[in-house]
Amino acid sequence: MRTFDFSPLWRSTVGFDHLADQLDASLRQTADDNYPPYNIERSGDDAYRISLAVAGFGVNDIAVTAERDTLIIEGSKPEVTEREYLYHGIASRPFRRVFSLADHVKVREAFFKDGLLIVDLVREVPESMKPRRIPIRGAESSPQVEQKKAA
Repeated sequence: MRTFDFSPLWRSTVGFDHLADQLDASLRQTADDNYPPYNIERSGDDAYRISLAVAGFGVNDIAVTAERDTLIIEGSKPEVTEREYLYHGIASRPFRRVFSLADHVKVREAFFKDGLLIVDLVREVPESMKPRRIPIRGAESSPQVEQKKAA
């Protein structure tokens, strides 16, 4: 049961059609697409962190790209045929991870630490979009409307 009917939602909303597209795309991903393993954590009210286990990859083997509302992390290593493995347990196959970002979520930085690629994200809501309190004036401070005299 991986089919959802969003038609009741469309009757009362405007502009949320991209949400259904994202849900549909996430359901189409295969369950065995788990390389490299990763964590997504909240590190503050408006801060997030994505950690990917990329053992065997170097800084020059990975590309982190932020496009509008998408974060793309790709990795590939050049083939080295000089080695003869008796057991090859550390995967180093090419990968591509795509993360959908919410509105106003920006990539702050990306760095390596202890075999992990860490990408820090922050939600930066513009001041014009933040809620603001509107002061209410009392009746005594309201502007007076002058009445015109009849001639």
